[in-house]
Amino acid sequence: MRIRTIAQCLICLFAAALFAAPAMAEIRIVGSGASFPAPIYTTWFKQFSRADKNVQINYQSKGSGAGIRDFQNAVVDFAASDAAMTDEEIAKVDRGVQLLPMTAGEVVLAYNLKGVPELKLPRDIYPAIFLGKVKKWNDPKIAAANPGVTLPDEDITVVTRADSSGTTFVFTKHLSAISPEFKNGPGFGKTVNWPSDANLVKGPKNDGVTALIRQTPGAIGYIEYGFARMAKLAMASLQNKDGHYVAPGLEGGQAALANAEIPENMIVWLSDPSGKDSYPIATYTWMLFYKKYDDPKKAEALRNMVVYCLDEGQKIADKAGYIPLPANVIEKVRKASQNIQ
Repeated sequence: MRIRTIAQCLICLFAAALFAAPAMAEIRIVGSGASFPAPIYTTWFKQFSRADKNVQINYQSKGSGAGIRDFQNAVVDFAASDAAMTDEEIAKVDRGVQLLPMTAGEVVLAYNLKGVPELKLPRDIYPAIFLGKVKKWNDPKIAAANPGVTLPDEDITVVTRADSSGTTFVFTKHLSAISPEFKNGPGFGKTVNWPSDANLVKGPKNDGVTALIRQTPGAIGYIEYGFARMAKLAMASLQNKDGHYVAPGLEGGQAALANAEIPENMIVWLSDPSGKDSYPIATYTWMLFYKKYDDPKKAEALRNMVVYCLDEGQKIADKAGYIPLPANVIEKVRKASQNIQ
């Protein structure tokens, strides 16, 4: 009798522990892609999963090119890219594609130059650096733009991405817009053939480029603003279309976005924004969704995730180093998200 009582107690304890344990998420969502927005996306997804404990989101920061390939191969539920999918890429997806700009940011030129906390780069000089035409930090044209700054007689080391990258796409699209020589040379794309004349090193993803800049004296490379700010790297002020030098940051980024109209396909490029206050390399970055999902609950969870990122996520964008979406863009994205079914 006593044995039965102990057994019964053990069963009761086991049952109590089972019911007290937190329930596993019913809906698991997998995404991959751009490293550019990865810090803010990761934060958003964690917060959303706390708000809706039935949904768990796993996002892998692989680079835009890898994310698009995963999306085309249907091994993820959504992807992310700073280079919006082309018509040719979209045509390979049978279930249809809905692109949604979810945040915006700036590509900055971060550098490692001891004793030079501030630096101005003219718009004819920074393309020349990445073409390997300007090789020394004390080049007369850099010196002329920085009176009173002691620039070292030091070789410039150019740091670029080693992987297929939306950040590279945005940066090279801008360089191609302002430099005919760059346009007719490397051109633009998620990968480009960088000139052999440049003293070049390559790193994977935004965090890999950030690490290389940080550990290489005399280095300059292109990364997302939030990565540079987090790593406390110096960032150059760039000369914009109107001839003004603008430092990276919220005001310059918002000025760049101000006049950009989002079309029906949700794709707009800011290759060389006008306006005296505009930072010259700003971009939207997209999440990529299927228009048709086999599981209606997963489609609903993805729509809810988008709404959360629009309503709650934008509140932390500036703090995280990104540009909050303008109100008119938020409403267009909200409406377009209903195409996720």
